[in-house]
Amino acid sequence: MATPKGKISKARKHSRQANWKLSAPAIVECPQCHQMKLAHRVCKQCGYYKGVQVVVMNEEKNA
Repeated sequence: MATPKGKISKARKHSRQANWKLSAPAIVECPQCHQMKLAHRVCKQCGYYKGVQVVVMNEEKNA
């Protein structure tokens, strides 16, 4: 098995590992209540997903 020739410093190791970047979440408008929501997820305001109500929301939460 191959072995490294020398110690790799923390700065070199961390700079190599820091090449990833986070992308912003896809935020879209809900077609039912027109609030902003995460794409491909149930709306937290009205409980609809793809035009079907999948979560029954209380009216007190919306007020």
